Amino acid sequence: MSSAWEAVRALASGFATTFVHLFRKPVTEEYPEVKRALPARTRAVIVLTRDPDGGERCVACYLCSAVCPVSCISMQAAEREDGRRHAAWFRINFARCIYCGLCEEACPTSAIQLTPFFETCERDILKLVYEKEDLLVDHQGKDKEYNFYKYAGVTTDVGGKGEHVQEDEPVDLRSNLP
Repeated sequence: MSSAWEAVRALASGFATTFVHLFRKPVTEEYPEVKRALPARTRAVIVLTRDPDGGERCVACYLCSAVCPVSCISMQAAEREDGRRHAAWFRINFARCIYCGLCEEACPTSAIQLTPFFETCERDILKLVYEKEDLLVDHQGKDKEYNFYKYAGVTTDVGGKGEHVQEDEPVDLRSNLP
């Protein structure tokens, strides 16, 4: 008899808790209608940015694909007539991407940048594979004035290798051999 009484008390306690919560303001946010404010450093969809002169920043150095822990980035390098490297094709599989931001950190040209846009839900998983044309944007992203080819390979006033004030002479590799 006591176990039946304890069961009734537990059931009544559960109903009382439910009854109290019926009159509280709901905590649930109606997502599609009401969107939350995202933190300032939210990392989501990756984009490929352009130079200030409108050219593609990506030089197909493969650093982003090498550093990616889930191998969701692939590309093929090509060279233009003027000798400038670019990605002939660039592909990101957002079904595999974990939005860690390592590709953005590894990119020497600031071509890859993560945006706060995160709504990429698709019924077909193949639609989450984005090509270069889908990723290219018509702006410079976070680094407005940076132009990799403006600085790459430019001779400076500092001098050649080993001639800087705090730089050692280049080491002859043959001198290290036994």
